[in-house]
Amino acid sequence: MMNAKALYKKKALRDRRKLRIKSKLLGDALRPRVSVFRSNRYFYAQAIDDTKQSTITHINGRKMGFKNTQEDAKKLGALFAEELKKAGIERAVYDRNGYLYHGVVAAFAESLRENGIAL
Repeated sequence: MMNAKALYKKKALRDRRKLRIKSKLLGDALRPRVSVFRSNRYFYAQAIDDTKQSTITHINGRKMGFKNTQEDAKKLGALFAEELKKAGIERAVYDRNGYLYHGVVAAFAESLRENGIAL
């Protein structure tokens, strides 16, 4: 188990990575930023138009009964790709939100690509 100081450092390092990544990414109405969040149990994603500072569409794995696994991330990616296509979006910028591009985060991105969204 981690002590409080180690947890604080871990969160601070993730926040620094998050800011570094976000400073290089910008989403607009034609190519929104797809931002992901993963908790220990669930996975969430949203498409954001940074010029208007608004969310175009989102998906919530918790409400849909999906867990934070690679198989469920692939299913969520397919459903999210359908939502993006309904909104008229074929291209997006992928924001991994400070997480490593590995496991659930990578599986979600690959599923988006397989279902016709250019990242």
